[in-house]
Amino acid sequence: MRDKWLKIPGMVSVAAGAFFAAGWSFFQMAVCCKGQKTQKKRKWFELTHTKINHPRHKFEKEYEEGKAWCISQKMQDCYIKSRDGLKLHAYYLPAENARRFVILCHGYKGSGFGDFAYTARFLHENRCSLLFIDQRCCGKSEGEYITFGALEQYDVQRWAYYTAKQDKKKLPIYLYGESMGASSVLMASGHKLPKEVRGLVADCGFRSMRSQIKDMAANWFHIHWIGLLLFRLNLFCGLFAGFRMEDADTTQALQKNKRPVLFFHGEGDTYVNPKNSRYNYSVCRASKELVVVPEARHLCSAYAAPELYRKKLLEFFSKCER
Repeated sequence: MRDKWLKIPGMVSVAAGAFFAAGWSFFQMAVCCKGQKTQKKRKWFELTHTKINHPRHKFEKEYEEGKAWCISQKMQDCYIKSRDGLKLHAYYLPAENARRFVILCHGYKGSGFGDFAYTARFLHENRCSLLFIDQRCCGKSEGEYITFGALEQYDVQRWAYYTAKQDKKKLPIYLYGESMGASSVLMASGHKLPKEVRGLVADCGFRSMRSQIKDMAANWFHIHWIGLLLFRLNLFCGLFAGFRMEDADTTQALQKNKRPVLFFHGEGDTYVNPKNSRYNYSVCRASKELVVVPEARHLCSAYAAPELYRKKLLEFFSKCER
């Protein structure tokens, strides 16, 4: 009998270890990025959903040409400190006779030169000075964890104040995000921002980290017991990455925000479901417009319908600057 009771703690430890193992694996895959900048992408990142939603899938020529244009420009390195002490980096590209500043916030594990490859040149040619920020733990920015907007929203806020301080002419500033960058911009809109910030552009943003992880777990990996997975993931985010999943949510920010918002989403997006932008649009209390491009995949609206996309951008700037 004594031996039986002695075995129970061991069995409990094994069960607890197995319970948390799956959550730890998902945490490392989704949130951790320490040391991954120089490593090869893991196999999970080569899933069909990722491949078919990347602009290279059908628009490789336009994508590569845009990226090459970005790389060929002479840009200035800019740095700020995040509120948790990270050194954050951005590239600044001034425009001749600039009429506005646009802060470009790339998506999950992305880069400004990639996510904005096709749109950056158009913006620059239309007298927009551009700030390509490197999200935390991406590019030249420090960091170990991606927080799905929970902490990135404060980084965006600081870049907005940095830009406003540098600009002596007090030109209009726009926060323009794609994918996770769009969600970060929307979350930042709930905080105090410089008066020069006139509007926000959100392309394919999700409503919250919880909803995005839930969609990915169910539709990509066919994981059951999603509630338990989210519980474990949230626990590890709090213990190691310094944030809670509920901190990455656009709802309250959009209910506070008073600046105009232009939403874009591709109807064929299977990376971030279009329902996310429809939700963000519905809770936004400011002036708003939602442009849904039929059949466009993730971040492909600008490629699939370039004339419409660019027309909406210029109309939005004109409206905000009246």
